[in-house]
Parts: sequence; C-alpha cells; structure tokens
Amino acid sequence: MPVSPDAFPSRKRRPSAAAFVSPNLSGRRLLQSLLLLSQETSALRPLKTILNRNSSSILRKIKLIYVLLDELLREYSDSSFPASADLCLEELYIVLHRIKTLLEDCHSGSTLWLLMHHDSVSHTFHQLTNELSTLLDIFPVHDLNVSQDVDELVGLIRKQCNSAEQQAFVEPRDQDLKRQVLGLLNRIKREIVPDHSKLAEIFNKLELCDSASFNQEIQSLEDEVQNQGDENSKADVIALIGLARYAKCVLHGASTPRSSSSRRRRSMGELTFPADFRCPISLDLIRDPVVVSTGQTYDRNSINQWLESGHNTCPKTGQTLSHTDLIPNNALKSLIAMWCLQQRIPFEATEVNDKSKGVKIPNKAALEATRMTVSFLMNKLTVSQSAEMINRMVHELRALAKTDSDNRACIAEAGGLPLLVKFLGSDHPNLQVNAVTTILNLSILEANKVLIMETDGVLNGVIEVLRSGATWEAKGNAAATIFSLTGVHAYRRKLGRKTRVVKGLIDLAKAGPTSSKKDALVAILNLAGDREVVGKLVEEGVVEMVGEIIDGLPEEVAAILELVVKKGGLAAVVAAYRVIGKLGKILREGSDMAQESAAATLVNICRKGGSDVVAELAGITGIERIVWELMGMGTGRCRRKAATLLRILRRWAAGVDHNGIATAAYSSSRSTNIANSTTIMLPS
Repeated sequence: MPVSPDAFPSRKRRPSAAAFVSPNLSGRRLLQSLLLLSQETSALRPLKTILNRNSSSILRKIKLIYVLLDELLREYSDSSFPASADLCLEELYIVLHRIKTLLEDCHSGSTLWLLMHHDSVSHTFHQLTNELSTLLDIFPVHDLNVSQDVDELVGLIRKQCNSAEQQAFVEPRDQDLKRQVLGLLNRIKREIVPDHSKLAEIFNKLELCDSASFNQEIQSLEDEVQNQGDENSKADVIALIGLARYAKCVLHGASTPRSSSSRRRRSMGELTFPADFRCPISLDLIRDPVVVSTGQTYDRNSINQWLESGHNTCPKTGQTLSHTDLIPNNALKSLIAMWCLQQRIPFEATEVNDKSKGVKIPNKAALEATRMTVSFLMNKLTVSQSAEMINRMVHELRALAKTDSDNRACIAEAGGLPLLVKFLGSDHPNLQVNAVTTILNLSILEANKVLIMETDGVLNGVIEVLRSGATWEAKGNAAATIFSLTGVHAYRRKLGRKTRVVKGLIDLAKAGPTSSKKDALVAILNLAGDREVVGKLVEEGVVEMVGEIIDGLPEEVAAILELVVKKGGLAAVVAAYRVIGKLGKILREGSDMAQESAAATLVNICRKGGSDVVAELAGITGIERIVWELMGMGTGRCRRKAATLLRILRRWAAGVDHNGIATAAYSSSRSTNIANSTTIMLPS
C-alpha cells in the first residue's frame, strides 16, 4: 500500500527512510527483524498527558503482534514464506516503523504543540490502526500451516483492531484543555492579565509543574518553530512560547541560573564557522548576504559602509564596480541560518529590512505575553532585596533578550536599560555577567543601540565592566557590546575617541583568555575601520599588542594589522616594523584569510616604510620561495598581493624603490639573492 510522508504531522523529529521503504529481507530474516522492531515499539511508554488513550490502545496491539511474531518464528522453520506472506510482512514492517516514529515524536516534542494538534495526531493513530487491521485481514495464516494457538492469536488481534472506533477518537479532556489554552491566548491578546489560579490549574494538567519542565517545553517549542512551513504556523507556535514563558515566571519565578563558568557565552570569534560564511570586510559571520557586480558576497551593512565611504571598487578583488546594486543571496542566507540553528547561536538579519518588506506577521498574543512577562520581571526587580533573587530575574531578562527582536524592543520600552545599569557594578559576579550580557543581547536591535548610547550611565557602565569587570566573561561580553555598537558608523568614531574603550580592549586582548581576546579583537577590528580612530589605536599600543599575541591568533591579528597600517600613516608603519618577521611566518603557515591580510600588510609597510623595511623583509629566510608559492596556490587576492611583494623585492634588489627612485643603500648580499630570482617568469 502506498505511504505518504504527508500523513505525519510536522514535528521536531522526522521519520527515517525505513518508515517508507520496504526492507530487503524475506522469510525468517524478515520475521526476526519484525520481532526486534515490535519489541522496541512495545517497550515505549504511553503518552501521559495528551492522547493517552490513543497511544495506550495502539501499544496494546503492538504487544500482541510481538507475541504473534515470536510464535511464528518458533513454529515456522522454512527458509522462505509464501510470496503473499512476505508481502504482508514487508508492509507490516513499514507500518510498525511509522507507529514507532510517531510515538517517539510525540514523547520528544512540545506538550502544548501536541495539544493544539491533538485531533490531527489522533487521526494518524486511527489511520495506522486501520492499516494494521487491513494487513491482518489479508495475512495468509492458513498457508503457513501454523498451530491452532497462532491461528487463534491472529484472530484475537484482528478482532481488537476491527473493534476500534470507525472514526478517530478525540479525548474530551484534551478538547477541553485545548479550549482553555486558546482562551488564555485570547485574553492575553486583548491585554487581559490571566488569572493566576486558572493559569496554575491548566499547566498542572499539562504536567508543567516547575521551572525545569517549563524550560524544556520552551526549548521544544523553539525547535518546533523551525519546522513550520508558513509564517502563520510559526506565529502560532511563537504565541505558545510567549504563554509558556509568562506562565513559568508567574507560577515558578525566574529560573535558577547555572554557574557562570558552565553557561559561558560562546563568542562569535570562538566559533569556527565556514570561510564562505565570513564577510571579507568585517571578518564576522554574514547576517544579510548580498552580491556585488563582481560576483563577490558581503554582509549588507559592511558593503554599504564601504560604498558610503566613497569607494567604487570591490574590496576583495580590487575591481571597479560596474554598478552599486546589491543582490540578496538568499541561498547563502538559508545555509547560514541552518548552520546557526545547529550551533545554537542567534541568527538575525537587519530587523529594519525585514519589517520594511512586510515579511514579519504581527503576533498580538506573543507580543502581549512578552510585555506581561517583562512587566512582571521589572516589578519583581524593583522590590527584590536579595541579590540571588535579583540575579534570577536578570537572568530571565537575559534569556528573553536573546530570543528575538520583539522581546528586545519590549524590554527596552519597559525601561530595562536604566534598571540594568544598577547591576553592572554589582559585587555579585554572576549578576554582573547577566546584566552586561542582557545589554549585549539588547544591542542586537538597531533601535536599542541608540538607547544604549544615549541613556545616562549605560555606556559608561559597560566601559567600566570592560576595564574592571569581576570576571573574564563579564569583560568579554562588555567588549562584544562595544563591537555591536560599532556597527553604527557614527558610534564607531565616538567610541574610538574614548581612551578607556581603546585601552580596555587592548588590555583585554593582551591578558584575557582566548574567548575574551577574540571578543576584544573583533571590536578593535571594527574600530580600525575609521581612519580617525586608527591614530588613537596606534597611540595606545595596538601594534605592540598585536606583536605579543600574533602567534596565538594570527587570523584576527593579521586583519587588524592590515587596517591599522593601511589607515594609520607613518607612525603605524614604524610600529609595525617589529612584526615583519612574524608576518613572514603567517605567509608561510597561516590560513588563507591570514595570508591575505599578512601579504596586504607587508605591501603597505614596504611602500610606506622605504628600503630599510624592504631589507628587513628580504632578510627572512626563504621569503622568495614563500612569495612564489602564494602566487601559485594562494587565493585570488593573495596572489595579487604576493606578485606586488615580489616586484617590490626586485626593485629593492636593483637599488630602486617602488616609485622608481634609486635607494641610497641596500645590502649587496640580499640584492644578489633577490636578483637571482628575477630569472623566473611571473605567472600571467
């Protein structure tokens, strides 16, 4: 009989291929496989809360089928069955797999989602029972010459399957509970605060009785959002998430936060994401990929800033752009979103763009549930005296702010930022981490960046945590907040002028653990995008810092050094003189991205620093071979920079600088070394 995957409701798990494909088995081997499958299925528990009767009924039948298969295996010793029996058993294998998948799916998914779809899932249970009945009706038991006991057992199972209701059974309790939950959502949508006793009664029936069970339910619902095929279905699930969050906070208070060390945020720099997901300009994960006329892909914000700065070339290839239209790369965006989901990190493109296109469907119930939750938490924060209780409330706000733009907007609108500032200077380390991380999460929303910069005390509080936070995690998250704010060009310059910001980032990059170093380095990289800020970075010792940590983080450091040397003038070049040897090492051993930056940096240093700098580069053992290898096997940009380096080295060897002017002096031994390489033809 044909089987369609559409028969299954959309759930977090998906049926395996075995649920739709007949096994390539026959005879006793097929019986043995069926026996094992029926044993695994019958060992599953009935659903406790929703669809209890449906699941219990079908499991009773599977247990009887297990006994039948065991008896058949004992009595039937032939190597093969009649063709008609084999065909029935193959179909039984498929149906049992579908039943097992459905039961496991219901157990692992969201209780609220299952409640909202209990009628369709009931229909699926009924459909599978009917298919079992059909298979047993046509099973040729008399052709197998089995005992009377087996014959009677087949008859018993047939009778049980045939006695099932003609229509799918929907439990009245489930229907009533669904009406009550929909009533709660309707009241919330109308901005009516639900009665707490009624709320407790409903969720106790759903067996969501503590913070842990609510957290698991919210996680299951968040996973379910990704499986919904249309925006309306997603909006329905998001409304359930809002209801569950509100009920958890009201009924059980905020969750007890785990220790800071066990829940440390993974910095974007700490993640090793695919090179194709990295913007060539910012070196950060691409959020809104767009393609320029040369075919290169960039993050929309980064390339917009590049074009607005007056450039008319492609940053990666150096080619002049034939036009400045930006074409969305939706395929790459989908791949990045899927990767972010697997890594459990937030992924959002620019919220303004999404809303302007009208893609986002307003979800009144979810929005009002969030507002009620935020209001409840804010009220608790204003009256709580215990640092531990305050920490729980702030941790809950942190979790809310991590989720989506609506939550971030609600927290900011409710006055969350001035309240959070009070806890940035807390003596309670975990509270300080939660407060600064909440501000970091809020800063993802563009409108909140303005509030953070303009609300009294918020920016200064974040900077103070960056300089003297109680933990490395707090300092790293403060640096990540600075990085987020530097996404706005005007704020980049404003922050770069503050000595405390620049010095705090450089100190963190020097002394912090790897994850915190990376948070500081990505912020420094963004600041270095402004020419006026680069002078401040050089003045505060950014090049010296780079020299200290370049061996451990070559890719990030090489990118910073490239920008600093390019925009920092002679002072930056002089400071970078000491790291020429280390850049040569990156040319030999670094990643593609690091080699690109190192080659570009060396080109700029040599052009601006004169013959002494070129002589230092020429003195690196094997530099000619390294440059030639890059010209043959490096990325496109790296090959071009390597070719430029070779030309500079040749000119130096011939006693002429890159402008064609004879140099005053140069090392004869190095000159001979470089001159000898000029007999090799440059690749076309």
